[in-house]
Order: sequence, then structure tokens, then C-alpha cells
Amino acid sequence: MKRLLTATAICAVMGTAAQAENIGVSMALFDDNFLTVLRNGMQDHAASMEGVTLQIEDAQNDVGKQLNQIQNFVASGVDAIIVNPVDTDATVAMSQAAADAGIPLVYVNREPVNVDTLPEKQAFVASDERESGTLQTQEICRLLKDAGKTEAKALVLMGELSNQAARMRTQDIKDVIATPECSFITIVEEQTANWSRTQAADLMTNWITSGLEFDAVISNNDEMAIGAIQALKSAGMSMDDLIIGGIDATQDALAAMEAGDLDVSVFQNAAGQGQGAVDAALSLARGETVDTKVYVPFELVTPANLADYQAKN
Repeated sequence: MKRLLTATAICAVMGTAAQAENIGVSMALFDDNFLTVLRNGMQDHAASMEGVTLQIEDAQNDVGKQLNQIQNFVASGVDAIIVNPVDTDATVAMSQAAADAGIPLVYVNREPVNVDTLPEKQAFVASDERESGTLQTQEICRLLKDAGKTEAKALVLMGELSNQAARMRTQDIKDVIATPECSFITIVEEQTANWSRTQAADLMTNWITSGLEFDAVISNNDEMAIGAIQALKSAGMSMDDLIIGGIDATQDALAAMEAGDLDVSVFQNAAGQGQGAVDAALSLARGETVDTKVYVPFELVTPANLADYQAKN
């Protein structure tokens, strides 16, 4: 069964986990701001429940290493497994390894390629990526209109293309631009910067040096948006003349918005996803029913409601 859970329903699910369990967690990467919040959300939630132990491993963006971690969790007899996939196209083998051992598995944040055919006792906890790039680009479209633009050029910074979220967020951008309301926007260049602030800064520097003209930068995440901002400011370009958008509403992104550099972000509740993943894993380990897809809604963040999200952080 697949359905969108409200925040109230998610909280209700979170309140049920209590029994002693040992959960193996494989994270795609420790060295990532958003995934650090996600990991901390899992750890903090587990620490609040008596007898719940998390064994968290860093896959270091290596698919082979992540699969080995899952196999090791199986061999050690954990009660459940949580996976934040390195490559969302490589999850079939992970699901099979857990299913063969009869161990529940929960994917978190990154949508597995087999999400619609997950074996029994497996689930996916995340936010619906159809909302993320859509909210972001609709707001950028509105801001460009408010600035009097009848024709606008945009640059798109994409995440890792092996990641479903990067592909979906980029498609969201294109879908919004294809609507009559936002068809005045043209994408003049799109390239991947692999979710990285440093890579995005380098890529933006190259674009600036090549003489590209643009009115907006639409980034698949905040880290790349911040990298773009750093390159733009280093080049002496006025942030007042450009619209910059990211996704995740990280602490650094909120600081950039307060400084007047970042115009749009979209809050993805990393801690909420982490908590939901732990609860889903515990429920499955106890033989309880869990929805195949558990969605934590995205929320648009702008200077108008910035203070609300600063308070959350």
C-alpha cells in the first residue's frame, strides 16, 4: 500500500517504536551536510528509546562497499537494515540480500530503482521529489516575473546523475519551465556538480569565464547553490541581479538567505526522515505493517518565512 502520510501520522508512527533492536545502517556518505543531519536524526531518535542500537557504516560513495556492508549486517544477524543508497540503480541486489535472509530493510532519502516492487518487509522513507524541484522552480519563475523579466536564461546545477533525486529534481525544473506561466525561461546550460559545493564553484567559474549570460541559477541542492554563490561573488557579480535557488534548507543555506545571497530553498526534513526510517525498521522487525512509501512533505523556504526555519535549526 502506498499513500502520503501527513506530519501527524508520521509522528504517530514515530511514537510506536520501543522494543530493543539492533539496526545496521549504511550511509552513502558521511561527509555531506544534509546526510549528516539525516544520520544525526537516526542516532538521536534511537538514543531516546531504551535498548535500540544503531551500527552505522560509511559507504564512502562506493556501491561495492555498501553492498558488502549490507552482507556483513546480514551475517551478523541484525534485526533490521537501513540503507541510504550510493547508487539508486543498484538497490535490487541489496533488497535481494536482505530478503533472502528474512531481514527487514528500509531505504531512506534516496528512492531505490525497485521502489514499486520491494519485497515484503521492505519500505522507503523520504520526501516526494516531485515536490522539491517543482516548488523551487515555481518560486524562481515568480521572482523573475516580479523582476520584470519577459525572457530569462537559467543555469542548472545537477546532483549525481546516478541518484534518482538529481534526475527527478532536474525533470521537475524542466516540467515547470514547460508550463505556459514559466515558458519565458530558457535553460542555457546544465551540468552535474555531484552535490558538491567545491565542484559547483569550479563549474560556475568556468561558466562565468566562458561569458555565459544568465538570470537565474537553479541548483538540485543547497551545497551546489552556495558553491555557485561563492564563485559569483569572487567574480564581482552582484547578487541583486540574479535569482539563486537550492534545495534542503540547510543551516548554511539559511545563513546565505539571511545574507541576501540565496533567494529560494526547499526544506527537506532530514531529521524527520531519519526518525521515520528507524521507526519503520523497528516496526518491520516486530512483524508490524508499514506502508511501502512513507513521505515527509517538502516545504518552500523564502526570505518571508526564513525565521520559521532558522528556529527549527
